[in-house]
Amino acid sequence: MIKYIVTHTDTFGGEANYGWVRRHEFVANQNASQRSIVRKAKQLVGFTGVKAETEDYGDSFIIKPRGYCQVIFVDCGNS
Repeated sequence: MIKYIVTHTDTFGGEANYGWVRRHEFVANQNASQRSIVRKAKQLVGFTGVKAETEDYGDSFIIKPRGYCQVIFVDCGNS
């Protein structure tokens, strides 16, 4: 099992602003797909069904919901 840390914050000029921050954590299997990890992160922050662009950095993801000035960071924590 791998722990993921989800950081949800606002943006200004397309960059993370950290005017407010909400954090969540969840665990997933080691063989969990990118899609399942992103779906769980979006569910935790209340963006289920919202289209988004996702950037994959191997052990972390950046989710940019379309039409929102917000960003979601998903980082691999300690297992």
